[in-house]
Amino acid sequence: MTDYKIKMGENEYLPLRDVVFNNIKDGILTGRLRPGERLLENQLADELGVSRTPIREALRMLEIENLVDLIPRKGAQVKKMSEKDIKDILEIRKVLDELAAGHAAENITKQEIAELKKLHSDFVEAFERGDREAVLEADTKFHDVIFNTTKNDKLIQIISNISIQIYRYRIAYLKLLTSIAVPTQQHLELIKAFEKRDVQKAKKVSGEHIDDQAREILKSLKEF
Repeated sequence: MTDYKIKMGENEYLPLRDVVFNNIKDGILTGRLRPGERLLENQLADELGVSRTPIREALRMLEIENLVDLIPRKGAQVKKMSEKDIKDILEIRKVLDELAAGHAAENITKQEIAELKKLHSDFVEAFERGDREAVLEADTKFHDVIFNTTKNDKLIQIISNISIQIYRYRIAYLKLLTSIAVPTQQHLELIKAFEKRDVQKAKKVSGEHIDDQAREILKSLKEF
């Protein structure tokens, strides 16, 4: 019997299918459920202590989120990250990041710059102690601050809509990192560009940051 290594969380305010959905989604995003792994309804039901009905409903929701494939006569499996998927999502992310970085260079406050510096320090410290979950959290918050400085509600909404797919690739990227020299340099260059209100430099560094991620993920695609 497969051990999916996911545990049932509790939230009395959510329907059972949503609780199941959140637990399976977390398993996929954190890599406990690997790309291509089969998701058997009866075994998931046993492991999470629920009936098969909320499992089936949650899997349909995960298919809509583009995290699970429902294959006729074969059942569900964690969606694999193809080269095209990675290129497509990171192409979109690059455009959004460059746009956000340009706006940030114009609009960012001293308080927000201080917040970026703190988050970058958290990023470095987490990497040094080997806490990849904290690395991911600090890096995600670092980029969220940049997006929020734009004060562009539509831009923030678009990035929110694709955040799950971006989060998945970012986890894959951070798992590959053996050194943070390059992202550290890029974080610091971004902060410097913001301090100088250098729009073009901010956009350039932001684009390079995404290009590096794409290159590393595609190079090691077989790891996924």
